[in-house]
Amino acid sequence: MRLTPAWLTLAACLLLPWMARAGDAPVRIGSKQFTESVILGELATVTARRAGAAVTYRPQLGGTRILWQALRDGDIDVYPEYTGTITHDLLKDLPADAGIDALRARLKPLGIGITDALGFDNTYAIGMRADEAGRLGIARISDLAKHPELRFGFSNEFMDRDDGWPGLRRRYALPQTQVNGMEHVLAYRALASGAVDATDVYSTDADILYYHLRTLDDDRHYFPRYQAVYLYRLALERSAPDFVAALRKLAGRIDADAMRRMNAAVKLQGRPESAVVADFLGVPVRAARGGFWPRLLRRSIEHVELVAVSLGLAVLLAIPLGVLAARLQRLGQLVIGLTGILQTVPSLAMFVFMIPLFGIGAGPAIAALFLYSLLPIVRNTHAGLAGIAPELRESAAALGLPPGVRLRRVELPLAMRSILAGIKTAAVINVGTATLAALIGAGGYGQPILTGIRLDDIGLILQGAVPAALLALLVQGIFEAVEHWLTPRGLRLEARL
Repeated sequence: MRLTPAWLTLAACLLLPWMARAGDAPVRIGSKQFTESVILGELATVTARRAGAAVTYRPQLGGTRILWQALRDGDIDVYPEYTGTITHDLLKDLPADAGIDALRARLKPLGIGITDALGFDNTYAIGMRADEAGRLGIARISDLAKHPELRFGFSNEFMDRDDGWPGLRRRYALPQTQVNGMEHVLAYRALASGAVDATDVYSTDADILYYHLRTLDDDRHYFPRYQAVYLYRLALERSAPDFVAALRKLAGRIDADAMRRMNAAVKLQGRPESAVVADFLGVPVRAARGGFWPRLLRRSIEHVELVAVSLGLAVLLAIPLGVLAARLQRLGQLVIGLTGILQTVPSLAMFVFMIPLFGIGAGPAIAALFLYSLLPIVRNTHAGLAGIAPELRESAAALGLPPGVRLRRVELPLAMRSILAGIKTAAVINVGTATLAALIGAGGYGQPILTGIRLDDIGLILQGAVPAALLALLVQGIFEAVEHWLTPRGLRLEARL
């Protein structure tokens, strides 16, 4: 029997309830960029599997604000957090020493639950190279006030948080002026190389031993307690009650020494987070999915999709905008100016701006890359059309060709080389910028780059950087071939002369 649209609609109505029951949505777990958060995210993931829940894990999703927004918007269901961060950076209307019960009462109206403390306190501290601190006689944070020449390199979050640098500077009256923000893992490397003299550290970091650092005594008791907890959407208590119960049972099971050992096993010994967590729980290690080549293929597909979709959408809009800019001079300057402003927005900021609109994953990444692609294409389309010799336009008009036909048959072919150059530029820029999409869960070549930076593993960094560079060269070669093919034969001969 042939299925008509009416039959298809009826079948869909009958099957949808059954499909909703049969295909429960997986629990989505996220984590921040640093190693401890990735380990705790893996611990929640293994716990979910042992509780019989389907699970999707998205590690290294960026900083606190990205994870918090994703949790509130329903893009993830669980992520590890710290009580000091919640009171100082997320819920700022609570006292710094608020307990778990107070946090739970405050979070409940937001639809968010919180477990009891996992058992360790990972507070902020200020770290210096042990040899440099010993040479200068610095053992306490207050000692830093005697050395205004010191250079500080703090993580970007610490630079802006209420419990970070602004409050620390006031509490200790620190006079230093050479204070810069950077990625946390890069701050450690800058400290080890002597590029900076002090940075913020976490008290359970393996990097403290790895880089031979001294943590300075917080003698004026500035930093609050940062007890590790899990935040989760309260809806999980209905959709995955066994998992929530298992997650709560992790409370009190991880002391500071155990967390330091897990951090060290990943950072110093190079063990996978999944193996470290399996050892801690006493369960078999889950086999890694695929080898190097399957992973590379998966990342390549993700990266190409981000670039191709965003570039295709940009071409559809940017070429008409470029034509409009060439036709109407005043409006054209406004269009080029607005697309130029978009180009000045920092890449990571653009990705973050898209999260409230599209959630996390490929959606906001494609939207950000689309906006970045507009300027080169609009500008080159405008330049190509504006650069056509007036006598050629007059000849086309003298032949009686309508404006639309002149545009399609004469002007756009003559401007094709300039337009394709703009598209090629946008494509190459997108290939590089798309590596940042891993920070919001979009995958691609940025995933091994971020992991390599976090673990100080040059090999992992190259696994993402080299394919990205090769893809950029491939894209450039493809567009040069397309440009040659689409350029009218007469213009090719003219170019050779």
